[in-house]
Amino acid sequence: MLTPDELTALWLSAKVGFWATLVSMPLAVACGALLARYSFRGKLVVEALVQLPMVLPPVVPGYLLLMLLGTQGPLGAWLQRVAGITLAFDWKGAVLASATMAFPLAVQPIRLAFELVDARLERAAATLGASPWQVFASVTLPLAMPGIVVGAILCFSRSLGEFGATMAFVGNIPGQTRTLPLAIYSYAHLPGGEAASLRLALLSIGLAFAALLASHVVTARLRRRWALPTRRDA
Repeated sequence: MLTPDELTALWLSAKVGFWATLVSMPLAVACGALLARYSFRGKLVVEALVQLPMVLPPVVPGYLLLMLLGTQGPLGAWLQRVAGITLAFDWKGAVLASATMAFPLAVQPIRLAFELVDARLERAAATLGASPWQVFASVTLPLAMPGIVVGAILCFSRSLGEFGATMAFVGNIPGQTRTLPLAIYSYAHLPGGEAASLRLALLSIGLAFAALLASHVVTARLRRRWALPTRRDA
């Protein structure tokens, strides 16, 4: 049985993961479609910037967010003064930190899904009088949906496990910013906290495994629904 503090950390992680996914997905879909379908000057730079959080130490993006959006940072001070919004040391900042670190994982499968869409189907829809936006909404987007769903699941599961950027940007405040990974870290450094750390670690493993299984199940169902080809069919 989880204690009230452990349940609070679990609930906070779920809330942060949900909002991080909700914030990330529109931009991830747009970025994936852009990188998959268009060639432009500076594309390699954009690709490198998208993937940069994956290769940086997680504390670096968190530190940069703190410098930019902290109460003394240029954007953070402006948001606090104009809109009364404070991101640093608040759960909303944890959402931003998690979204920043999970965004590259969401873009990868989405980009691949757009690259695998059969262009002949899009051309057929265009010849029937569909506008580019209608082609995208009725043909491209549904065919890319398995990759989009997988990207959302990966984004959510990565947000659940985010530690370094969250610690640097919003700290480790019980009930406010102490998500599941931060709770594991805190209990591991408390006398007698080994049992709680183990419970939460096993819970994290179970959630991550369930997310991976869900991505495979959802992808398989969507493939059957839209009769998308598999490697075996090819």
